[in-house]
Amino acid sequence: MSVALGCIADDFTGATDLAGMLVRAGLRTVQLIGVPDRDLPAEVDAVVIALKSRTSPVAEAVRDSLDALAWLRQAGARQIYFKYCSTFDSTPAGNIGPVADALLDALGSDFTVVCPAFPANARTIYKGYLFVGEVPLNESGMRDHPLTPMTDASLVRVMQAQTPRRVGLVPYEVVRRGPGAIRERFGRLRSEGVSYAVLDALDDADLLALGAACADLPLVTAGSGLALGLGPNVSGVAAGAAADALPATGGRRAVIAGSCSAATRRQVALMRERHPSFRIEAADLASGEDIPGRVLAWAAEQEGPILVYATADPEEVRAAQAAYGVSGAGEMIEAALARIAQGLVGNGFGQLIVAGGETSGAVVRALGVSGLQIGPEIDPGVPWTATLEGAGRRPLALALKSGNFGTDDFFLKAWERLG
Repeated sequence: MSVALGCIADDFTGATDLAGMLVRAGLRTVQLIGVPDRDLPAEVDAVVIALKSRTSPVAEAVRDSLDALAWLRQAGARQIYFKYCSTFDSTPAGNIGPVADALLDALGSDFTVVCPAFPANARTIYKGYLFVGEVPLNESGMRDHPLTPMTDASLVRVMQAQTPRRVGLVPYEVVRRGPGAIRERFGRLRSEGVSYAVLDALDDADLLALGAACADLPLVTAGSGLALGLGPNVSGVAAGAAADALPATGGRRAVIAGSCSAATRRQVALMRERHPSFRIEAADLASGEDIPGRVLAWAAEQEGPILVYATADPEEVRAAQAAYGVSGAGEMIEAALARIAQGLVGNGFGQLIVAGGETSGAVVRALGVSGLQIGPEIDPGVPWTATLEGAGRRPLALALKSGNFGTDDFFLKAWERLG
């Protein structure tokens, strides 16, 4: 077995986002949950290993990422892709910088790129500043993120705070001149002792140029957008239309939302207007009441798609964190939603949408999912997937959505893409 592109993603929805972009670029792609202990199907161009390392302790994130790298190198991966969120979710302590440093060291390399741009989802970079729609990152909803509040839009400054290596910039006036000019700037930055080059990008044409310029780098670090530009570097891949075919799935439908992002709050509000919903609150969980049991009993009496959510406004999130601790409140909710997902699947639910990276990680682990086949895109960065199950087990359909992704009607329209 040999794969062209080996990818390490720092959370589960981010891994699915990247895998979907690779399929869109024409690569036959499999997503694996954690470092696998088995071989892959022969006809695979790209492998994405999904970790839960975005907010874990730095040493743990580095260890898990190096384990994933070792497996991918054994599988013959010719290039490594470290994937993080398009809003560069991290803190001054990490984890993006320390993981990237460790991967560079392990690969014996001294240079890579930093590019969370995803223009299709309104994430662009200009003069090294990350924009979300029309506003800088620090003026977007990410300033209120409960775990990784982003208070600076300068990727050069944010990355420099996380690494002892030098960070530089490839500005837009260079990017628009194409791959040759970009590679020339890479050479100049390397000669100046720069290890990380932040890349400006305003549209998909920029990503294609950047991808071509990055073809020979042992390591790239980016959001999922750059995958669109790396796809053409891989020869002999399947056509995109064939790459996103999924096996048939069935069963009842449910949305499980743990994200508190602005996008998910809007999606939850619209879903609640159309379908039965049940809200999970940290105070109820802390009281010791069997909330998952109540939810499962309620779900059995409903018809059509249902919504189970712990989504809350920033003020409510802060109040819960003050009462139960930042990690304590989140872990309580994740555990409850994971148990609910297990119960729903056991009761005949077979098509699930899960909103939020931490929630998706908890649900996927609780369900014992080892891998995912990537299917059709619902919205940019969010495809349907089917679990890679053993003989005799029917696959589940899963859509693992980053909290910030998707249109307001995402939960309502997603089912149509399953056919």
